[in-house]
Amino acid sequence: MGDMRTVSVNVGHTAYPVFVGHGARHELAGVLPAAARRVAVVTQDGVPGELVPSFGNVEVSVHRIGGGEEHKSLSTIESLCRAFSRQGLTRNDVIVGVGGGMVTDVAGFAASAYHRGIPVMHVATSLLAMVDAAVGGKTGVNIPEGKNLIGAYWQPSAVACDLDALATLPAREQRCGMGELAKYHFIAREDLASMGLADRIARAIEIKARIVESDEREGGVRALLNYGHTLAHAVESLTSYSIAHGEAVALGLLFAGHLGLRMGRIDEARLAEHYAVVRGTYSLDIRMPPGIPVAALIEEMGRDKKALSSLTFVLDSAAGLEVVPGVPPDMIEAAYADFLAENG
Repeated sequence: MGDMRTVSVNVGHTAYPVFVGHGARHELAGVLPAAARRVAVVTQDGVPGELVPSFGNVEVSVHRIGGGEEHKSLSTIESLCRAFSRQGLTRNDVIVGVGGGMVTDVAGFAASAYHRGIPVMHVATSLLAMVDAAVGGKTGVNIPEGKNLIGAYWQPSAVACDLDALATLPAREQRCGMGELAKYHFIAREDLASMGLADRIARAIEIKARIVESDEREGGVRALLNYGHTLAHAVESLTSYSIAHGEAVALGLLFAGHLGLRMGRIDEARLAEHYAVVRGTYSLDIRMPPGIPVAALIEEMGRDKKALSSLTFVLDSAAGLEVVPGVPPDMIEAAYADFLAENG
């Protein structure tokens, strides 16, 4: 375990480790609460069984949830909580999510709700979950009206980002993680491309950890982690999630660059950097699906959780990323036309 990296996250009265490296899942047994007698593992078909950690003499049950966004639902939460009750889980016991971002979102939300909150740990098995979903305590499920509209902030007790899992990922899952990793280049304004993948993942987690520590409930700076996500979530919803999250984020980063240019916040050279990172560093040559009218996108963007009273975007500037409310629809339409010319 000589290559193990540990990032500490300190939120409110909670502090927890994030282990990054090959075999990181094996670290969780050492930080299991002493009072725990049962572990409920939440996972999915398709997640290799060997990625489920061993917890010694503790009783372990495995609960599989369905794949696909339609299973990221309140009915799944109810099924899990009923199963936990039948297992006899108490507040001393632990839920462990083993899987990608959907699993960590669902397991975390179930943990926040069951007995009004019991500990949860995560083994992130996708790159997307490692650099985004598994760290920071945001949990949630979808309803027909939108993605992640019901959830809770519930910090994990520990997270393992096991690099062994990356070798098992399909190419599309790899692309999804790369889309999310790309945003950290613009948040950090550092040359992350010069790092090896393990160090880049650990650095992205560290960046997110510092932001979460200063703004657990997304009242301010945490919204910067949503760079590229306003368009991304709208595209996901309007395509019934046939465009995967990380692919949509790649498109959203480029669109945010075009919008920043239209609004005079960045110059052509900075927009070119967006394309260099997304298309060059991460080889994400994703194209906008045809037939989505800009009016539908703007309507969907209005449902974004940042949009408290007006169309709101995270946008780049010479001073860094900022949350910008009150973006005029005509500016969005003009930027979208520019964006489509390059990405249609």
